[in-house]
Amino acid sequence: MVKHVIVIDIVGFERKHISENITPNIFKISQTGETRDLETVFPAVTCTVQNSLLSGSYPEVHGIISNGLYDRQHYTVSFWEQSSNLVQADRIWDTIKMHGSGSKTAVLFWQNTMYSNADVVLTPRPLHMDDRMIMWCYSKPPGFYEKLIEKIGKFDLTWYWGPLVSKKSSEWIEKATEFVLENEKPSLLFTYIPHLDYSFQKNGTSYKDLKDDLKFVDNLVGRLIQKVSDIGILEDTQFIIFSEYGFTDVNSDISLNAIFRENDLLAVREIEQVEYLDLEYSKAFAMVDHQIAHIYVKENHTNQVRKILEGIKGVDMILDNKLKQQMRINHPRSGDIIAVSNKDKWFSYYWWFDPVKAPSFAKKVDIHRKPGYDPVELFFDPNTKSIPLDGKLVRGSHGRLPSQAECANPVYVSNIKNISETKDDDNLSIVTVGQYLKNLL
Repeated sequence: MVKHVIVIDIVGFERKHISENITPNIFKISQTGETRDLETVFPAVTCTVQNSLLSGSYPEVHGIISNGLYDRQHYTVSFWEQSSNLVQADRIWDTIKMHGSGSKTAVLFWQNTMYSNADVVLTPRPLHMDDRMIMWCYSKPPGFYEKLIEKIGKFDLTWYWGPLVSKKSSEWIEKATEFVLENEKPSLLFTYIPHLDYSFQKNGTSYKDLKDDLKFVDNLVGRLIQKVSDIGILEDTQFIIFSEYGFTDVNSDISLNAIFRENDLLAVREIEQVEYLDLEYSKAFAMVDHQIAHIYVKENHTNQVRKILEGIKGVDMILDNKLKQQMRINHPRSGDIIAVSNKDKWFSYYWWFDPVKAPSFAKKVDIHRKPGYDPVELFFDPNTKSIPLDGKLVRGSHGRLPSQAECANPVYVSNIKNISETKDDDNLSIVTVGQYLKNLL
């Protein structure tokens, strides 16, 4: 009987990465139980996918329509908001609390988990002071992060995002997970191994150090298995390893906002020779996130925007209300139109024609002020000592739903074959995984 479930989110991991020689620990799990291609949700981006699994529902229900949200009333864009209250569906820990089962839940480094009903929470929450940034983590119960510091040291945010990203982020999170397992023994634990994500975005899907990175991932999984064995719960534990999305190689970006500006749809205000977005007077604006863009359109400009999108080389799909319903993304927070790029393209947020007039935050790691996801923050220009403004540097992306030919499906691996009655060769929906976990505990 399953008494403990450990869910390990290995970002960017695919079925083709599993092998006896390179990933022996994951391979053994796959041979013991089952391995499936995982049918993800649209858009295939972190916040959306994680909340679909945690709630067992689609974004049309839970409302996390991308890694960013646009507030139409206040004309503001916010990316990577951490509040649990943004999620409009019950997640697994809410269901557990309602049923009073007494199962303990823990979640490490998943999105939208601050202030949640999970019993143990750990998530990065840097404190921005006047003269510096304190690299802190929010934790529940209060003081839990400080206990972790005594055992494994502080978590360095530069390992987690920016040009200095490192395997150290995954290693620290794994050590923290061991600490939680040993000291809290949760019935259900969610943890995160992020470093493949950075490498795929920077280098594409077949970079030279991929085998080493996969071995490192597998070693971390092996450590968690050993810890579970050491504390005496291995026989009662189900391991679930999954990834949120797979990657496709890309060769260039598309700057939708600059195109809208060329067509007098997007407005800017120039302040001290710098151009800032003016969402109040913009007729159309694209909140971009990897290979998808939520486009917010004012008044009667929908047909004009659609016609422009149809003429852009590299735009693969244009979702109207009917297609949004089919893709399970028809939510009030969604764009009036959603654009999807070709598999070899991605959408950048840029709106300026002259880089000299770009805001200062464009050349910095600044995930909260940019009105779109910016993978170029993974790069550094030693000449200017800043983040470059060159979308061609990015080599891998995700967000679109992969076709069968693209072979970029994420994967589900478990040591126990009990999640559904479907055939082995059928894809498994990430929403089904979430519903299974809700029912299990």
